[in-house]
Parts: sequence; C-alpha cells; structure tokens
Amino acid sequence: MSHADDHEGTRRDFLYYATAGAAAVVTGAAVWPMINQMNPSADVQALSSIRVDISGVEPGTQLTVKWLGKPVFIRRRTEAEIIESQSVDLSDLPDPIARNENIDEEAPATDENRFLNPPGQEATGEWLVMIGVCTHLGCVPLGNAGDYTAEGTGGWFCPCHGSHYDTAGRIRRGPAPTNLPVPPASFDDEFTLILG
Repeated sequence: MSHADDHEGTRRDFLYYATAGAAAVVTGAAVWPMINQMNPSADVQALSSIRVDISGVEPGTQLTVKWLGKPVFIRRRTEAEIIESQSVDLSDLPDPIARNENIDEEAPATDENRFLNPPGQEATGEWLVMIGVCTHLGCVPLGNAGDYTAEGTGGWFCPCHGSHYDTAGRIRRGPAPTNLPVPPASFDDEFTLILG
C-alpha cells in the first residue's frame, strides 16, 4: 500500500463523515417542527397550575372548577360527612388505594389519606379535592347524591351506570373500578388552593 492510497482513504472517510453529519443536521431541522407541534400550547401550559379562592365555600357545599380540561370538585365537608367517612371499614371498599397524588401512591384509602388541610391548622378533614370524572367511563358524577351520603349531604352518584361514591370520594358500589383521584394540590393560605 503506497502513501498515496493511505491519503486517499483518509479523504474518503472525511467526506463520508461530513456528509453524514450534514444529513443529520438537515434531518433534525426538518423533523423538529413536527415534534415541537405535539407540545402543549401556551394557553394549556398557563393553566397547568391554577389558584382557586375558596373563601366563599360554606360547609356542606362544593365548588367545581375546570383544571386541565377536567372538572375538579372542591368540597368543604360537614362534621357529619367527616364522621361518616372516618367510620368506613377499609375492607368494605372495592378500591383500597387512596389515589392521592400528594402522598405515596400505594397509601390506603383512609379518610385521612383523601383530604387536604390548610397550613398551620389542625387536620380536621374539612377540605376534599378530587377530579370530578367517574372512573368507569368518564361521566361527571352528581354531588349530594347516591346511597353514601351523610344526613342528605356529601357523596356522589354517576347516573350513567350507577356508580356510588361516599363522602370521601371512594367508590362504594357500581362499575367504577377506582376511587375519584385527588389531583396534585396544596394550600397557599387558609382560603387559596393551588391545583397543579
């Protein structure tokens, strides 16, 4: 092998690498707009975290807000609703998992693992925050309805297929496979809830 042949191989290798590099850059420039268009739009990103004023929510009532295109139930439970929920035996629950994104994903579905508490306050169980979409086929359950209400308040019922949720949003009867999920949420102060 002569010195000229060795020099020719190096030039050929350089041309291959340069062509492959240019092709990769051009392909990336052509493909990036297609990939980027799948990202959430600016208005969706802006709503990924919202602040909700809950100062007007009285005990025994609920506020429904829209977050990421889904209804979110923010309920201020009465003492009767809290007592009813705390008295449930976990072995009676079809879904024993809390489904609360704010705690361990395998936490049991006790009442304490379902409610949120404002900072600096005693854990009373007053505030319940859940995504208001039936876990069976995605209908929106009716509040203050169903077989698991406390003194005529609390509980949810999905009339489409007959799923009954108790005063903590746990499935008790019907085709829904899981409890109503608790979204990522926290209190900024006593009457400001942050979703997301």
